[in-house]
Amino acid sequence: MGFMSGMFIGIAIGIGLIVAFARHESVRSKRRKDLAKTIAEFARMTVEDSRKLLPPNFYPSWVVFTRRQKLNWFNSLLNKIWPYVNEAASELIKSNVEPILEEYKPVILSSLTFSKLTLGTVAPQFTGVTIVEEDSGAGGVTMDLEMQWDGNPNIVLDIKTKVGVKLPVQVKNIGFTGVFRLIFKPLVNEFPAFGAICFSLKEKKDLDFTLKVVGGDLSSLPGVSDAIEETIRDAIEDSITWPVRQIIPILPGDYSNLELKPVGILEVKLVQAKNLSNKDVIGKSDPYAVVFVRPLRDRTKTSKIINNQLNPIWNENFEFIIEDASTQHLTVRIFDDEGIQASELIGCAQVSLKDLEPGKVKDVWLHLVKDLAVHRDNKYRGEVHLELLYCPFGVENSIKNPFDPDFSLTSFEKTLKSGPGDAEAEDTRTRRRSNVIIRGVLSVTVISAEDLPVVDLMGKADPFVVLMLKKTDKKLKTRVVNESLNPVWNQTFDFVVEDGLHEMLILEVYDHDTFGKEKIGRVILTLTKVILEGEYSETFPLDGAKSGNISLHLKWAAQHKFRDP
Repeated sequence: MGFMSGMFIGIAIGIGLIVAFARHESVRSKRRKDLAKTIAEFARMTVEDSRKLLPPNFYPSWVVFTRRQKLNWFNSLLNKIWPYVNEAASELIKSNVEPILEEYKPVILSSLTFSKLTLGTVAPQFTGVTIVEEDSGAGGVTMDLEMQWDGNPNIVLDIKTKVGVKLPVQVKNIGFTGVFRLIFKPLVNEFPAFGAICFSLKEKKDLDFTLKVVGGDLSSLPGVSDAIEETIRDAIEDSITWPVRQIIPILPGDYSNLELKPVGILEVKLVQAKNLSNKDVIGKSDPYAVVFVRPLRDRTKTSKIINNQLNPIWNENFEFIIEDASTQHLTVRIFDDEGIQASELIGCAQVSLKDLEPGKVKDVWLHLVKDLAVHRDNKYRGEVHLELLYCPFGVENSIKNPFDPDFSLTSFEKTLKSGPGDAEAEDTRTRRRSNVIIRGVLSVTVISAEDLPVVDLMGKADPFVVLMLKKTDKKLKTRVVNESLNPVWNQTFDFVVEDGLHEMLILEVYDHDTFGKEKIGRVILTLTKVILEGEYSETFPLDGAKSGNISLHLKWAAQHKFRDP
């Protein structure tokens, strides 16, 4: 689907030449910023303003000076030249898009190539253009073009799966609506008035297409259709969607400053999921998670598989490079592992990075949906628990990042360990990150519980709490509070923790019974927050219980910190 990218390159250059000619005819002595200012003034003009300046006989019917200008004249021209655009672009697009699809290809597919690609007879239509004034003054001109395409292309993909099945898949009935951004930058005082054009898909409003096996039925291969559709959508979402941008040099020069650059690191702890939809007829699902900011294969993280479990606990840490915290988001997809067959999607969730406060850990529970593009999904598919920490570059010394192996080192020690621009040292530092060991003593005060569910015939309960660390066998218990749904314990327990970042505290509330004990509910906590803040108090809802919550106070006393060899 990156053929949209190739098609748009040609259109972008054409629009660029129009802008260039207008710039070349203007007075050369004006400064670069004047062009942006003038265009912005024209963008604000109304039809009435223009009629005051132009007599009716000099006022063409297609000129409408509104903020979102109409492009009927441009669409008419594009319709006439479309057959030539189709012929010229098809081979160029094919050769450029195959490597892009390869980058997003899922594991189940061993190859994904084009056997046929033509854009069809229907040209895209541009329904509006806007000058982006807030971006226009920074040494460039920015335009947003809204495009609609109900195309009839002839695109056939040759698919080969890991199990050796080959099949040709046709992509049909494409419907696409989106806003493309063009940036003409830097402005210069020589023809064509700018050095390069950047283009990007600023907003994808709608994308529909159908897949059909030539001479066969795609449903006979479970999961393959979903994998192909996911690949196409990922490629469009990521290869040309803002902040990713393609740069077309017009004049010779170094335009590396226009390229997408990393601005920070996102630390993600995939903690757990609960109440997942069961995809297995016999037994329970075997869930694993795929986590990414950009769905490139080498930047996508996959968790371990938890067998036969609808409430998996992963407690795994991942790290992602961020290029634009204001527009990018983190995506989590949870699958049921099916062995050699394609995994089945249980649900997915997203969180926008703009919702994160730099340097502060955010603890979130996200509801899983079938499709992120569909805003309403009434079916409950479970929830996933994440801890997120965004660390912008340049402010590392002011952020206490427990996931960073060097966060406790002084600036002098950091300088000795790796000089500026030492890429090899940075790679080593990233590899060491998962081996950070933080030791300490965790003090847990079990204060009280409220609104516990009724578990016996007398309408009461005899609750007590069992405390344990996930990685050790040590268990501690509170006393039993008889006949109470709102017990108060106020008991403190100490745990020696060997690996704070990868440890979890589990508290299980039980009802004491003459014949044994009955589990009411539980709370599972990471130690991230207490390591960062030193101590805190909080009330937590009980998982697995119809009602009830438990109030705790946690305190951390750090000991020696080291790394595994």
